[in-house]
Amino acid sequence: MAASPITADRLLLFGATGDLARRMLLPSLCALDADDLLPENLRIIGTARSELNDHEFRQMAREALETYLPDDRRGGMADFLNRLSYQALDATTLEGFDTLAAKVSENAEDNSDLAIFLSTAPSLFGPTIAGLQHAGLTGDNVRMCLEKPLGSDLATSCEINDAVATAFPEERIFRIDHYLGKETVQNLLALRFANILFEPIWNSNYIEHVQITVGETVGLEGRVAFYDDAGALRDMVQNHMLQLLALVAMEPPTSFDATAVRDEKVKVLRALREVQPNETVTGQYREGAIKGQAVPGYDDELGKDSNTETFVAIKGHVDNWRWKGVPFYLRTGKRLPQRVTEIVVQFRCVPHSIFAEMGATMQPNRLVIGIQPEENISLSLMAKVPGLDQEGIRLREVPLDIAMPDAFVGQHRRIAYERLLLDLIAGEQTLFVRRDEVEAQWHWVDSIRAVWDKEGKTPQTYTAGTWGPSSAIALTERDGVTWHE
Repeated sequence: MAASPITADRLLLFGATGDLARRMLLPSLCALDADDLLPENLRIIGTARSELNDHEFRQMAREALETYLPDDRRGGMADFLNRLSYQALDATTLEGFDTLAAKVSENAEDNSDLAIFLSTAPSLFGPTIAGLQHAGLTGDNVRMCLEKPLGSDLATSCEINDAVATAFPEERIFRIDHYLGKETVQNLLALRFANILFEPIWNSNYIEHVQITVGETVGLEGRVAFYDDAGALRDMVQNHMLQLLALVAMEPPTSFDATAVRDEKVKVLRALREVQPNETVTGQYREGAIKGQAVPGYDDELGKDSNTETFVAIKGHVDNWRWKGVPFYLRTGKRLPQRVTEIVVQFRCVPHSIFAEMGATMQPNRLVIGIQPEENISLSLMAKVPGLDQEGIRLREVPLDIAMPDAFVGQHRRIAYERLLLDLIAGEQTLFVRRDEVEAQWHWVDSIRAVWDKEGKTPQTYTAGTWGPSSAIALTERDGVTWHE
């Protein structure tokens, strides 16, 4: 059995001058520091190609914090900046890794732990691992965190994982999916497994279908090259949406332990039925309007014609005892009317209505778990309309809403990366993605792309500011289901 991990006293950030570091990583670390959650002796070393000294890197970090971190979460910012240092590095060559190692090892104790966060292009993963091995930065006291995407299909994902595995065993690899750091995503586990109310009815006997929607109002937003190679299926479905599906559908783990939780997620992903040609819809947005503002079409933004999908809807099935016969409808796209990530669990109708003779209309219960932009949980119930009706009882659907910020007054609304960075430093893997999870996700996604290729499927057009092609509506309505909007 592996020894319990030691809390890291050094964090090495590759890509430390990039967009992710400035928007998410440095603000998250500063916020943790303001709440006294970082180890007192933690040093943070940034590295990237930019030729900066320590002072210049701290100044860049200060500007990022002032831009992206709320005023009330910047307490002790000067102390946080003093934790930072920097070493320039070209990761494509071995030259410079020895100097980086010397910087990382300054004032480090012999038994101290190092956490590495690799936020670079996947093409640099291999050279970076080789450089770290060359410089002696892959020892038993080092853990590696990889920022997704990890490949573009199963084969390239395996290549990346194989390269990392030459230097790090699985128990020291942390694959990050920032959705797993969101409070409401974690709250899904609490909702299911800390309340006896839901688990007995969380199955095909009581649930009719599940919807998962990830809608974006933005277009390419500076991700032109990456997105046109990836598309909506690889960008959103392969990682974020399948993680949400796994959390909804997983069996109760034996404990809140990294191995136990991830074992159950893998079982779900392996139980996904291969999608049939009539169970997917793809689309690509054309010029339209978002919140009254005119926006260009995808091909206009890209500057050329493309068959890359910016929208995908899928009817999926989990073929196991619990979920047999329950469709899982997945929908994601760019330039949709709303920025929204939500899970809808639609329960079945009551088997017999005692109110039917009174003309009362019954609606089945529905659980809506909002993840962004607002984190909330809403359960719709049938209730009697107040009044002295002589002709019987009138019923109406009433939502029971729990707005998470209101339920926990005084708690900061945290950046998703805060939880994940804290767990990386502590060596806790529960909210990170294991290799067999990634490969099960890619296996399913690759099978969908194979169907598209075989059928010669190309994206249908939809107007920016709408909910995708009309065939996405037909995908659910032929089953008597309407998308929740």
